[in-house]
Amino acid sequence: MNALIALPPVRWVLKHPRLSAWTFLSVGMIVLLFIEARDVGLLPGQWFALVVACILVAGICIWIVSWEDGDEEDEPAAPKLVESAAESADKRSGS
Repeated sequence: MNALIALPPVRWVLKHPRLSAWTFLSVGMIVLLFIEARDVGLLPGQWFALVVACILVAGICIWIVSWEDGDEEDEPAAPKLVESAAESADKRSGS
């Protein structure tokens, strides 16, 4: 598990959880937009406006979901992940 945390992209995601969630949600929404609206015949300006709208809506969604995180903001995410992985490994081994 520690080897996984050593990878730069994983460290970035753990260091910036909201920004990474916004990025992943935005990409997912844009992919779905292109899949669902590919045969509609939109103009380039309309595509651009829809992509910008998807990115903004994803950001607002992550911001709203993060309202519940107010108490956890002071604690870094990486040590919690390592501790929980160690605890689950101890439970599986019966220690």
